[in-house]
Amino acid sequence: MAYRLAAALSAILLAISSAPPAMAKPFIYTNARFGTSVTFPLDVFTDRAGEPANGDGMTFVAPDGASLAVYGSNNALDQTPEQLADFSSEGMEVTYRKVGKDWVALSGHDGTDIFYHRLEFGRDGVIHAFMLKYPAAAKSKYDPLVRAIADSLVGP
Repeated sequence: MAYRLAAALSAILLAISSAPPAMAKPFIYTNARFGTSVTFPLDVFTDRAGEPANGDGMTFVAPDGASLAVYGSNNALDQTPEQLADFSSEGMEVTYRKVGKDWVALSGHDGTDIFYHRLEFGRDGVIHAFMLKYPAAAKSKYDPLVRAIADSLVGP
């Protein structure tokens, strides 16, 4: 009986420990100017850096130095996704680059930080985007959040 109980507890603990991390206390930020929206854990990004005067977006920061910038912009130069990928990665070491018909995903290093940058083309020439940057030492904390945040990025 004790063996069965121990085996059952071990199986439960294994299932719990191998489950993907859930985003706790999700928060949806929507930019009023462009309608860019993203969902992220508010208990991770606890502070806001001031909103720019032009109302393009907002940057949320974490106590460990990570930041999440969410913004929209007009595609004033009428860039293609390929051109936008080139422009958006200037000055950074890109280790992952994927360009779709109407989106761009970039990841790599910006100095000692890791970054993930997602840009999506919306209607009326608007680009919806977010840039997640975090210290390399916090990789295990932020890597699991990237997919959920990227999947939540939407805009008109």
